[in-house]
Amino acid sequence: MNFIGVDIGSSSVKAAVLDLEHARIGDVVHCPCPEPVSGLPERHYELDPMSVVDTVGEVIRRLLSAAPGCAGIVSCSQMAGVVLADAGGGRPHSNYLSWRDQRALDECPGRRVSYFEDMRRSLPDAQWATLGGELKLGSSLCLLNWCRQQGPLPAGAVPLMLGDFVWQQLAGGDAATEYSNALGALDLQTWDWQRQMFECLQVDQLAWPRLVDPWERIGTLCIDGRSIPCYPSVGDHQCSLLGTFLETDELSVNVSTGSQISLLSDSYTPGEHQIRPYFERWLLNTVTHLPAGRALNVLVDLLTSVAADSQQPPRDAWPLILQAAESAADSDLAVDLAFFEGPMGSRGAIRNISLENLSLGTLFRAAFQNMSDNYAACAKRLAPARPCDSLVLSGGLVRKAGLLRELIARRFDCPIRVSPVEEESLCGLLVLALRASGRAADLAAAISQVRQVHTRPVPLESSSP
Repeated sequence: MNFIGVDIGSSSVKAAVLDLEHARIGDVVHCPCPEPVSGLPERHYELDPMSVVDTVGEVIRRLLSAAPGCAGIVSCSQMAGVVLADAGGGRPHSNYLSWRDQRALDECPGRRVSYFEDMRRSLPDAQWATLGGELKLGSSLCLLNWCRQQGPLPAGAVPLMLGDFVWQQLAGGDAATEYSNALGALDLQTWDWQRQMFECLQVDQLAWPRLVDPWERIGTLCIDGRSIPCYPSVGDHQCSLLGTFLETDELSVNVSTGSQISLLSDSYTPGEHQIRPYFERWLLNTVTHLPAGRALNVLVDLLTSVAADSQQPPRDAWPLILQAAESAADSDLAVDLAFFEGPMGSRGAIRNISLENLSLGTLFRAAFQNMSDNYAACAKRLAPARPCDSLVLSGGLVRKAGLLRELIARRFDCPIRVSPVEEESLCGLLVLALRASGRAADLAAAISQVRQVHTRPVPLESSSP
């Protein structure tokens, strides 16, 4: 039996055939995500939602020849943002306002505060807390609040996440949102929409979709003479963690362009962290937007700018950087990678520079040390009363940089493993497909089936690229 798994990302749509009998992921196909709508005001970031639908449909067609007996489609998608759709046939009333959109930073006319700050002041702290700290600039409620203040919202329109809209267009059925994809609008204590907040923000006249589990069939894709059951899109963050086989009491550190640190919880416990809905009514305590690849690239771009200005052919600097960092000794050079607004601040720094300690290797070794220190500090936010039992590392950067893995291992006194699967989101979809197909009774059984196949260990010791 085969399923197709689709990851509707921010830069590309990727998909693969999921072999449920052997618990394996087939060849991955990619298609660039449509470009954002041009000519918009500053801070606005929108996509034509129908162009995303077309892209997803194209990717599925490319895979159908390799999945003649396709029994279902599962997917994950970028979270937050919103598209308003017609309650009847799902016709879009708006573009997809992306999670990257920051229009709520604009000043409210005559109020001398931003739309975001005005919204925050209007909401009781108790309601704000039940959203897990996820009512942010690109959240659906924040964007809808801005839209409502520009004029009346379409009566009875349905607010959908991007993946929800895609499947309503492709598979029909009633509008539905899976719990993990209801980020920033779900009451984490009741597992229902935060309807009191909808009233406060005057968006309660919208027809909010029903909430569903990821293995509940929501529609049927009729394509090239086939009828394929479709399941709701889930949050890409949670899906990727599922694909690392994250366990209870196991700390997750994901290191890529950005970085997140996460820990599963069976109860709602506010703290200095975000709380996201996970699968089977678990919650995910997490700290996101930690400095990682994007911040490191600031240093890389600085160091390679001379070659760029001299019109030298482009060269991948990372092999040289990683080798230099591996060879360098520990020093008192200190790097703070908080070059962008985030949990660790908004101003980075390079400190304690001397003639003896500033080199390519010491610079990046200190940057990696700062990253590992950040993870240790955030781990205490997630579990202040006790250390974690074990740690799982994932993401492209942590696979590439053996030194980073070694420095993280130094900071955590517990067993550490590296996720054995590089395509973590597709692996998470494989787990969900096993559950949706009935080949696994629950997620634990599905994880066990996949884990038995994908057990190749990744060494923790430092190694040159």
